[in-house]
Amino acid sequence: MHDWDSYPKYVSVAEKKAKAEKKLKQLQKKRQGIKPIVLAGTALARTWWGKSWNQNLERYADYSNRIGRGRSYVRHGAVLDLQIAAGEVQALVQGSSSKPYEVKISIAAIGASQWRAIKKQCDGQLKSLQDLLAGKFPKQLNEIFLTEGKGLFPSSKEIKFDCSCPDWASMCKHVAAALYGIGARLDEEPSLFFTLRNVRTEDLVVEAIQDKTAELLAKAKRKSAKVFDEVDLSSLFGIELDTPPDFDHQDSKASVKLPASVAGVLLTQPPAPAAVKEDTTKKIQARKLTAQNLRPSDKKKRISRSRPPLAPIEQVAALVAKHKAGVDADTLAEKTGIAKTKIYTLVHRLKQQGIITTKSHGVYVKK
Repeated sequence: MHDWDSYPKYVSVAEKKAKAEKKLKQLQKKRQGIKPIVLAGTALARTWWGKSWNQNLERYADYSNRIGRGRSYVRHGAVLDLQIAAGEVQALVQGSSSKPYEVKISIAAIGASQWRAIKKQCDGQLKSLQDLLAGKFPKQLNEIFLTEGKGLFPSSKEIKFDCSCPDWASMCKHVAAALYGIGARLDEEPSLFFTLRNVRTEDLVVEAIQDKTAELLAKAKRKSAKVFDEVDLSSLFGIELDTPPDFDHQDSKASVKLPASVAGVLLTQPPAPAAVKEDTTKKIQARKLTAQNLRPSDKKKRISRSRPPLAPIEQVAALVAKHKAGVDADTLAEKTGIAKTKIYTLVHRLKQQGIITTKSHGVYVKK
């Protein structure tokens, strides 16, 4: 006979962790693309996005007394899978049952008028996508994003959830764990926040890009008729483009393909004087003759020396492939000399392309 007055059997943290690890290994064999929440240490969140997500949840009275139930679940690895899509989060959370519980969280989309108001307040204040994703922006934007009921972060009324567990509570431990798991995932990929809220990050920085482009064009026109041969928009605006700038060199002009949000801006270059063209042609012919007279070994050295450096995204992909056991963002930044904020953007793109994947929280391996 069951004694309903007795307390549940005590299960140590070590036992809970072992159970979660065992179940995760089983899932990884059966399913592809499993994305567990694995914390590096005991902190639930480390970056502005993760901390702000948790802070937003904890400030609502109807959440503050219940969401804490999920902290220990996240810490001992019970969130076996967490997938973020537009307006929705799907999670598997290991509980007392042998089978993980299925959690579904729905986030209401930001209203059109609310989004317009947020964009207007951000106009000209965000200089780069990297700063935005790193949480490095003016203090007033911090307040705009977190304004209760009007900011980017959802209110408790905009969050709906469901769990397959038999717990009668409106927010069970498994839902609470998944909500904290979202904060941990945003530490790793802050761009997923905008996916979740179904809005475009580019909309918040495009005004600054347009202003900067117009300023550069005005300065170039004053100083010289010759404008850029090459424009590194990635470093100029802090935005990693889907494709590199397209330079269509012609006799009369060289056009630069800008992001769609800055379409219509054209950098032009007048034709080079005939003397300059003739000199350039002679140099090219001289290099060809020199190359023909080189020994095979010298050609190899020459080719090796003239080989262009790898693009940033190729450097990151190569380093991840080299580290079989996995590599973190700090190491990637140190080895490549690329800013850590940009590393996160490159990693996110490589993951979208299916080239690399996340081994654990903040550690990446070749897929």
